[in-house]
Amino acid sequence: MAASTASRLWLPRPTASSHCPRSPPRLSRFSPLRAAKLESVLSIGTHVIPHPRKVETGGEDAFFVGDDGGGVFAIADGVSGWAEKNVNPALFSRELMANSSTFLKDEEVSHDPQILLMKAHAATSSTGSATAIIAMLEKTGTLKIASVGDCGLKVIRKGQVMFSTCPQEHYFDCPYQLSSEAIGQTYKDALVCTVNLMEGDIIVSGSDGFFDNIFDQQILAVISESPGIDEAAKALAELARKHSVDGFDVPWWKKLLGAKLTGGKMDDITVIVAQVKTVVIPDDEGAIVERENGGEKVTVAATASAEQKG
Repeated sequence: MAASTASRLWLPRPTASSHCPRSPPRLSRFSPLRAAKLESVLSIGTHVIPHPRKVETGGEDAFFVGDDGGGVFAIADGVSGWAEKNVNPALFSRELMANSSTFLKDEEVSHDPQILLMKAHAATSSTGSATAIIAMLEKTGTLKIASVGDCGLKVIRKGQVMFSTCPQEHYFDCPYQLSSEAIGQTYKDALVCTVNLMEGDIIVSGSDGFFDNIFDQQILAVISESPGIDEAAKALAELARKHSVDGFDVPWWKKLLGAKLTGGKMDDITVIVAQVKTVVIPDDEGAIVERENGGEKVTVAATASAEQKG
């Protein structure tokens, strides 16, 4: 999968004349757009930086991005300890994400990330284990999250972190994980939560290689300085990568679990940045909106369109 991908949704708008202020749309009494609705969607950017020693193989993180509902994304981090048993840790995480994408529109899943984890895990035949997080946005603006382990997610609103998931660990450096072995966790052990989002909210999600090497204030600073979600995802990943090499004061909760006070943690780094946008969905595609341009009416077709950038 490409290191960076994005999806943007836009609504064509008429251009008002330069000498007249733009007025809000006025619906015709007979316009079918009177029944139009607003839906929330995600515009998503991603960036991956493999561990320096795993560049040739692409690292052990895996992810997918989809457009089901208002948008969905997921990250899985293969547990590197399997390499000591001559097992490629990337195989499990990649198959888990491939299965998650396959079952996304399954009737039983019904836009439930925890059930999606269940079905994807059950269908994964590779030996290994992985931490994982799945986030799904409903068109109403509700974000549903299911997470097993220490992949993380934060919601930023108006320049402040207003929600964060909590990592799940048995003890330091031993996170909860979905596994091919019976001793591992299952979807029943997932941290499950919902967050009501607003237009303009920013979601930052990543593997532990990202969150172990960056502070919230640094995330906020990068988001505020970035011109778009693609640039933000890349800048955040590169900053975490720099900290992993140069040294970094680890997050406080890692210290409580016994982590050393300073020193970066070199690892695969996966970052997903998503922004909530609102689009107008007419009941009748091509319905008419009337907009006044001075004394003249300008009539345009109101349609929703999506641009996918690979």
